Amino acid sequence: MAVDKTDLYDAVAGTGKALAHGKRLELLELLAQGERPVRELARTVELKLSTASAHLQVLHEAGLVTTRRRGTSVLYQLAGADVAGLLSVLCRVADAHRAEVETVRRAHLDAEDIRLVGREELLNAAGEGRALVLDVRPAEEYAAGHVPGAVSIPLDQLADRLAEIPPETDVVAYCRGRYCVLSYDAVRLLRAGGRDAALLEDGILEWRRDGLPITTA
Repeated sequence: MAVDKTDLYDAVAGTGKALAHGKRLELLELLAQGERPVRELARTVELKLSTASAHLQVLHEAGLVTTRRRGTSVLYQLAGADVAGLLSVLCRVADAHRAEVETVRRAHLDAEDIRLVGREELLNAAGEGRALVLDVRPAEEYAAGHVPGAVSIPLDQLADRLAEIPPETDVVAYCRGRYCVLSYDAVRLLRAGGRDAALLEDGILEWRRDGLPITTA
């Protein structure tokens, strides 16, 4: 029996429908950091447990996330690195072609005063000992997977731990992805504390998308 081409596109469109909610995109970005239980996901994206569960169910039915049981908890994870790639590409296309996205991004991140560092520059500087790579995500996300050689100081601890970073050290901070505000706030805090700080233009989302090495702890 022949399948109508429209049916094929409608089937593909189901994936697009699953992505058509901002909170689901936030959930996917969080799951790009590592697998998480639903309660933790709900707390981080500021949703009721029932609402977060409903969004995760939509993503699960679309094949974008998978689950596994650990004791009494159900852990969610991305179905594959290609899901991180899909989210990253979606954000870049929207940023490039939808003026509203660029306007909101600029207001949300306010990054005009922050220097961006590319991967090659970062790896060269870190490899030569010229820069400290700083992961400012929560400790559990760092443990689930981080840029090789990165040091963990969560943003909410950074002000109290500035003394751990020598004043003469160049710092490159990163967090979850290109829309993650944690690293922007960290760079401003570091500069206010007299450190020379820049921002990695990518986060773990893009790192996973491109299959780059990730260290777990």
